[in-house]
Amino acid sequence: MKNKIELRKSIIKIIFIIVLTLIVIGLYQCYQYRIYTKNFNNKIGSIIAKIEEYYPDIKTNELMEILNSKNDVDTNLFKSYGIDLNNESILLNNNKSFSFFWISTLIIILIFMLLLLIAFFKYNSNKDKKLKEIAEYLEQINNGNYKLDIDDNTEDELSILKNEVYKTTIMLKEVAENSVKDKVNLKDSLSNISHQLKTPLASITIMIDNILDNPDMDKETRIDFVNNIKKQIYNINFLIHSLLKLSKLDANTVNFLNKKEKLENILNQAIKNVSIISDLNNVKINMQGNSESKIYCDAKWQIEAISNILKNGIEHSKEGGKVDIYFEENKVYSQIKIKDYGIGIDNEDLPHIFERFYKGKSSSNDSIGIGLALSKSIIEKNNGNIQVNSKLNEGTEFVIKYFK
Repeated sequence: MKNKIELRKSIIKIIFIIVLTLIVIGLYQCYQYRIYTKNFNNKIGSIIAKIEEYYPDIKTNELMEILNSKNDVDTNLFKSYGIDLNNESILLNNNKSFSFFWISTLIIILIFMLLLLIAFFKYNSNKDKKLKEIAEYLEQINNGNYKLDIDDNTEDELSILKNEVYKTTIMLKEVAENSVKDKVNLKDSLSNISHQLKTPLASITIMIDNILDNPDMDKETRIDFVNNIKKQIYNINFLIHSLLKLSKLDANTVNFLNKKEKLENILNQAIKNVSIISDLNNVKINMQGNSESKIYCDAKWQIEAISNILKNGIEHSKEGGKVDIYFEENKVYSQIKIKDYGIGIDNEDLPHIFERFYKGKSSSNDSIGIGLALSKSIIEKNNGNIQVNSKLNEGTEFVIKYFK
């Protein structure tokens, strides 16, 4: 942990108590010294007064020389008075004061030691309390309860740990919710895939049975059945490949080989991919834009995305219609606009057209409802977005922006 605020506060408190203890003891020692000095001065003053009373001729400087003399006193002199200078003070008041000061100093030290212990135990108590709370939170999380409000605004190390647990809780909650959503989506997807495969497979089975049951079937009908079977197999193949691509994109297993590519080259290749469909539907594709416009992308995947959008535009255009493509580049993004003049999209369907397997009112019978979903995923993976505007009987416009 980078921030150990609570520990730092506790250390500061302990240091404060120690410093305060030293100051109090130091001041108390000074007070003791003053008491001892006062007692000695009083007694010496009494002795000098008696000496001056009995020896009036004695001079002051003589007394001061005696007081300031560095000569040691003969300790045996006081033994006759029952005083041992090595172990006792001459003054009884000082002996009493020493006992009092020694006891009081000991009490002061004990008080400050008690304060230190209180500060230490308080810190430990707070830490144990928070650790217990975190343990309880973790236990509840393990039991699947993610609805916990454990956000803590303080900055000590345990509060930071608590906040990290909170973040993990939120993340686990989202994972749990996403897991449920993923299961629902998987169930829906499997149901949709099953439905999408069931129809062409049933159709193929019926047509094959008809061919087998009617060996004398005329050649034209047989060829028609075979072409229909081929068409259904193509649809199944397209569905499976599209699903595999979407699965790779969802799992982030696609390794995009991004580099600077000319928009014109990508669009030309996409147009080439749908040229057969456009010829069959007699739909003309027009392209206009700045030939120097570029985007940073994986060209192969973007060609795939734009091909699907063009295919959608062609399929919804009237015979003999057209699809216009306009592209440009500015300092913020590169943009592609793909506009058809076909039947348009109903307002009710518009918010759902990029959803997988969604088929709107204007969708053809052969539509699988996965091409636009795939295009959106690919474009967004290359730092782009796609929007759509449409009016019934006027046409549809897709606007793709790739941000720099």
